[in-house]
Amino acid sequence: MRILRLISITVSFALTLAGCGGGGADAPPPGPPPPPPPPPVMKLEAYQFLNQSSFGATEADAQVVIDMGIEAWIDDQLTKPASLQLPHLQALPRPQFLFQLQPDRVDIWFRNVLHGEDQLRQRVAFALSEIMVVSQLGALTNTPYGLADYYDMLAENAFGNYRDLIEEVTLHPSMGVYLSMLGNEKPNPALNIRPDENYARELMQLFSIGLVALNNDGTQVLDAQNQPIPTYDQAIIEGFAHVYTGWTYAGSPSFQQARQTDSNQVIPMQLYPAFHDTGAKQVLNGEMIPAGQLGDQDLSDALDNVFNHPNVGPFIAIRLIQRLTTSNPSPGYVDRVASVFNNNGTGVRGDIGAVVKAILMDAEARPALHMEIDGKVKEPILRVTQLWRSYDAVSISGRYPLQAAYILFGQGPLQSPSVFNFFSPFHAPPGEIRNASLVAPELQIATEYLNTLFTNFMFFQCFALNQTNTDLQDDDIYIDFAEEMAIADDANALIDMVAEKLLAGQISDTLRTEIAGMLALIPLEDSAVRAAETIYFVVTSPEFAYQM
Repeated sequence: MRILRLISITVSFALTLAGCGGGGADAPPPGPPPPPPPPPVMKLEAYQFLNQSSFGATEADAQVVIDMGIEAWIDDQLTKPASLQLPHLQALPRPQFLFQLQPDRVDIWFRNVLHGEDQLRQRVAFALSEIMVVSQLGALTNTPYGLADYYDMLAENAFGNYRDLIEEVTLHPSMGVYLSMLGNEKPNPALNIRPDENYARELMQLFSIGLVALNNDGTQVLDAQNQPIPTYDQAIIEGFAHVYTGWTYAGSPSFQQARQTDSNQVIPMQLYPAFHDTGAKQVLNGEMIPAGQLGDQDLSDALDNVFNHPNVGPFIAIRLIQRLTTSNPSPGYVDRVASVFNNNGTGVRGDIGAVVKAILMDAEARPALHMEIDGKVKEPILRVTQLWRSYDAVSISGRYPLQAAYILFGQGPLQSPSVFNFFSPFHAPPGEIRNASLVAPELQIATEYLNTLFTNFMFFQCFALNQTNTDLQDDDIYIDFAEEMAIADDANALIDMVAEKLLAGQISDTLRTEIAGMLALIPLEDSAVRAAETIYFVVTSPEFAYQM
């Protein structure tokens, strides 16, 4: 009986195992344990991240990142629709002269970057606008609709595919005017007409591949004589110049009668086949575009040729890393990001959204152990927008018509002095930075003159344009530091509050001592002056100008 009972128990146990899918050699091995949850995001890291991915960290936004986590925040931002400029301009009364709308274009840009939910999209669009440059200063002064639409195009393509982006850039009439592809004709020796080479050159040099061959990690490919290898020569420039013939404003009665209108400055240029060169054209990588094709096929083949050049991944990786996280990325950082450009993990080349995420999620973006090469100088306009976002800057009219941004800060939205942007990605100021073979692009506009203008702007903003001023004009942009005034008699509490809002609480002993020394000279009852002084000290400090 005892034996039968043991057999019964054994059979019952075996059946139970079989029913559960377990038992014997057929049982699957246990799966790997779930990955540990990511470490919590601390306030300092949230501020670092937001200063890389938005128009300035604020305490409220930092708390959102802390609650969501960095990757989830990025994924959410990738789904946000673009805050646009053109619909706002088109809704305004048309002035007699279109250039009178340029302040309104700048106004809606500030509204979008200060208050738009699509912070990451707007930040990437601004970065792209500093790579694929067009500018109000020059031939586009009287095309505010076109400029607004160009920026909207960058915003809408900020997480799209680079191949689509360069086609939209190429055919946008603002770029056509700025780099003289619009109205570019096929050769006519009798009339001494030769295709314009401007856009052909700049698309390669500034927008896609650069001047010399690159490894995937951004280092230069060298020849047998240890010299860099040029990416293109004059014959290739001429080949692309001939591709970009026959395009002008859409809907015109003829190629030669094309004129700008309110409507055709915001739609892609149109091909006029009679003015397109149909001959064979030499392009990159030893390839030829065959003779006899239509102009739109030539353009498609030419842009495919550029897009598939091996330089594009590292070139765009370096440019976007410099604009978002650090001026001096390591070759490893560039290689990792360029590899995502080459393949986003699902076989897609040129996925800008995946590239942006790779830049922001890389360990080198916010390293645990900091080195002197980490981070970058904040662009002046980003220092202004962080102050305004942190202190709820508004105007009575609700407008931000800071048309003179490029004069005050050395930069403004689509207000570059040339196609080479406000500063060069290769700029290395003399001294320690250049001696260490490093670059600091933003310091090219940190001239004595511009630094003085910027400092004076911040002084006026803090001491005059604030909520205590009872004589504000409708368009005066003012900040609100009522919270600081409420505790202004306590120097340490005041310094702590400002440091928390602007520096995530990370303030050096040196800066704290300097502020405390100034506050000791100001009567306790002068709460507005004490608050303004503290904010002014911080926003003009090297600590605020440095983006970790």
